[in-house]
Order: sequence, then C-alpha cells, then structure tokens
Amino acid sequence: MMRDYHINIFFSEEDDGYIADIPDLEACSAFGETPEEALREVQRAKALWLKAAKENRKPIPVPRYRPVIYEALTA
Repeated sequence: MMRDYHINIFFSEEDDGYIADIPDLEACSAFGETPEEALREVQRAKALWLKAAKENRKPIPVPRYRPVIYEALTA
C-alpha cells in the first residue's frame, strides 16, 4: 500500500493566512486564506511538482515524513 505525502497546515501571522507544505517534496508549499484553500493549493502544487520531476527525470521521493505524534500513538 502506497502512503500519500504528509501535509502540514499552519497559520502564519506574518503572512496573515495559512501555509500548507509537504516536507517530503522540497520547496512544495502553498498559501491560502483558509486551511481548506491552502490544502487545495498545495495539492495543485504537489501535482505540478511531481509532473516536473517526471518530465525532468528527477527522483521522486517516497513518502517518509511522519510527525512525532504518530510515533507516540503507535508505540
């Protein structure tokens, strides 16, 4: 079973909005005025990131990032 990439979403006071990022994909992040908008935008960014990597024959990392809280829940 292939896991999908973990997405972090957090509020940025500096940007006055929500940032979503995918730690496994370098520099893959997006902004939104709501968490839902940030999520939609980072999903678009992920699709473009993966497409560009494939077109340029760059390696596509497997999903590895797991927040510490998941480790605590499975211990």
